[in-house]
Amino acid sequence: MKVKYLNFIQQWSSERKKLLRIIDNIFSTGEYVGVNCKEVIKFEKNISKFLKIKHTVSLNSGTDALTLALHSVGVRRGDEVITPANSYIASTGSIAHLGAKPVFADVLPDQNIDPKQLEKLITKKTKAIMVVHLTGRSCDMKSIMKIANKNKIEVIEDCAQAFGTKYQSKYCGTFGSVGCFSTHPLKNFNAMGDGGFITTNNLKTYNLISKLRNHGLRSRDKADHFGYNSRLDNVQAAVLNFRLKNIKKVFKKRRQNADFYIRNLNKKFIFCPPEKKSEFNTYHLFVIQVSNREKLQRYLTRKGITTYVHYPIPIHKQKMFKNKFSKSFLPVTEIQSKNILSLPIHDGLTNKQLHYVVNSINNFFEK
Repeated sequence: MKVKYLNFIQQWSSERKKLLRIIDNIFSTGEYVGVNCKEVIKFEKNISKFLKIKHTVSLNSGTDALTLALHSVGVRRGDEVITPANSYIASTGSIAHLGAKPVFADVLPDQNIDPKQLEKLITKKTKAIMVVHLTGRSCDMKSIMKIANKNKIEVIEDCAQAFGTKYQSKYCGTFGSVGCFSTHPLKNFNAMGDGGFITTNNLKTYNLISKLRNHGLRSRDKADHFGYNSRLDNVQAAVLNFRLKNIKKVFKKRRQNADFYIRNLNKKFIFCPPEKKSEFNTYHLFVIQVSNREKLQRYLTRKGITTYVHYPIPIHKQKMFKNKFSKSFLPVTEIQSKNILSLPIHDGLTNKQLHYVVNSINNFFEK
């Protein structure tokens, strides 16, 4: 049996007729790119309503969302931003591009930042804490916000993998100063090309990022800032507006798949972080932790099951940071990078495929 990690073709097949009509309508209007395009404006309103937040600014990518968010809260050259080292490279790259210094915090067993690490990492140069809701699991936002507020530090939420995830019944991306999201095709809530957006309750931040994403312009010919070219195009906005209508069904199926894995994988050999009562996780990834990852991955490949590792090299061990941060003491991060394995979790999986994955993994350990 084949069990693919992604379901792009399945998704397209189920949506093809409706999406072709939507895209044809966009091409017929001639509205391709612009902050005032009809679908773009509609998308921003839809997201604000869905996440129960005042303001949304659509952008060209989740990476741009991080960069503009950091810029908007005043992160500049020489500042420090506390963040985990087990995320995708874009998280820390956005800090470095502004000339700031990433300060790496270790993580908990669920791969999210450990709040107890924060206090000892805060210095006079600390401008922000960038939390990453990795794999679609929420961070401990109560503890993090308490520390940030006590020290008067901004919180940026990297929600690239966590659209729809909740902590204590409140959506991730609505706790800190700015929430940053990606709608890359790999995400649960996905466009058919690059895309992203930020969320905020702060009008000043909203106005600034609205200008920054469009070359710093406040009108067609008048600029207030040196900005960026980071507009979401109208086609992607239309696709996202369509897919938002069904996103809760996607969440439901992914959560059912995750629950099946958690209940049926052999806990003697496999660690699956349980979902806490305070969490509603959307499972962009489903990650298990095992002691012999490479052997298991090769075995699953032979069985026709595609898996990935997110991520095998912690950021502080990457070439561009190695000389500066190679001595960082992040024991949990480094152990997890050797043990983690992402299983297929997409909403197109059948019950037969789920049983096949579980039986294959359990048989590997029990034989």
